[in-house]
Amino acid sequence: MLDWQDIQIFLEVARSQRLIDAARRLGLDHSTLSRRTRRFEQKLNTQLFERSTHGYHLTEAGQQLLAHAEEMARHAFEAGESLADKNRQLSGQIRLGVTEGFGTWVIAPLLAAFCERHPGITLDLLALPRVVNLSRHEADLAITVERPASQGLVISRLCDYRLRLYGSESYFRRHGRPTRLDELGQHRLIGYVDDLIFSEQLSYLDPLLDPAVVGQPGPHFSIRSTSVTTQHAAALQGAGLAVLPCFMAETGDRLESVLNDDVKIVRQFWITSRQEQRRLARVRLLWDFLREALEANRALLMGEARELVLPSA
Repeated sequence: MLDWQDIQIFLEVARSQRLIDAARRLGLDHSTLSRRTRRFEQKLNTQLFERSTHGYHLTEAGQQLLAHAEEMARHAFEAGESLADKNRQLSGQIRLGVTEGFGTWVIAPLLAAFCERHPGITLDLLALPRVVNLSRHEADLAITVERPASQGLVISRLCDYRLRLYGSESYFRRHGRPTRLDELGQHRLIGYVDDLIFSEQLSYLDPLLDPAVVGQPGPHFSIRSTSVTTQHAAALQGAGLAVLPCFMAETGDRLESVLNDDVKIVRQFWITSRQEQRRLARVRLLWDFLREALEANRALLMGEARELVLPSA
């Protein structure tokens, strides 16, 4: 059986007639290409090239193989083009589960371009304040704040994101602006409902509110919610200070971060799918789209930019 990689190498050397040119096009070094060419001849027990200081020239056997190799390359190209056409015409449904804040503020705007590119695909976006359960087939893909531990999943680190402590100007006018961590005990805070936090990765405030630092009786929570969107809305209205993702808080000018030298929080998002779903073309397409779109928005996710970079449709 002929190896397609060997055929590709043979074709490039035959077309270039110079090993150094073929190596550059193939992304290989000169010596590696020379070894692989000789190994291919040994496998076939046939000399394919006459080697000289003027380059590599096909033998009669090489000319015979060239006709077959060109035909193989043509079929491979046509197959690739055919599959690309099918990708552009993909249809079906994809259900994507994602945390509420990330899904609302980042993923939903990005998906507009994906939907425009692939109008035959229907996207169900589950933006929820909980973990979507892939084992129960709640979704085809999930983006989570911690790495799943379940077996039988394809898991990849998607991106990092930063969080800071934010307050509004109206809050600062009434209650002042903290300049040290030990002053948080004098401030009103917004956070999660402790016994309903769905991931330990969301327990941002615990390390900041060490009684040895902030003192007793400790800080006062004006509002607690299972929803980060609700926390964001409350912070905008001056209800208190809240730890929020930069991709939410930095996109407007109504919130200002405080204690940046003390509050240094970085978390990760993970993208996950069941193995059988990951093999579906439309799921792979969305997986790759999300990775590229989020890489383009690394600055926003890390609090270094204020606007979402939208992909072209």
